[in-house]
Amino acid sequence: MRRFWPLLAVLLWALFTFGPLLSVLVASAVATANGCALDEGSIHPCVIAGWNAGGLLYTLGVLGWLMLLTLPVGAVVGAVGGVLWLVWWGRRKWVRDR
Repeated sequence: MRRFWPLLAVLLWALFTFGPLLSVLVASAVATANGCALDEGSIHPCVIAGWNAGGLLYTLGVLGWLMLLTLPVGAVVGAVGGVLWLVWWGRRKWVRDR
């Protein structure tokens, strides 16, 4: 159970940092696979299995602009977290080897 919280923190960090990029990649892949147009200018109809997914694909595509915030913030948080982890690991190893 002790290893659950660090893994959850890393998962949430990755989701925050790379979530907008993932949404753009998924929207682009789905639109391309179904022969639909996808751009940020307007919503284009995209019928998949009888359902118009154009609005959802447009929203997922426009979420890519959120990367302008999440990538730099996630990089800083990841760097700080990495340094803190290295300090924790080094102190733990230093105490154990004494």
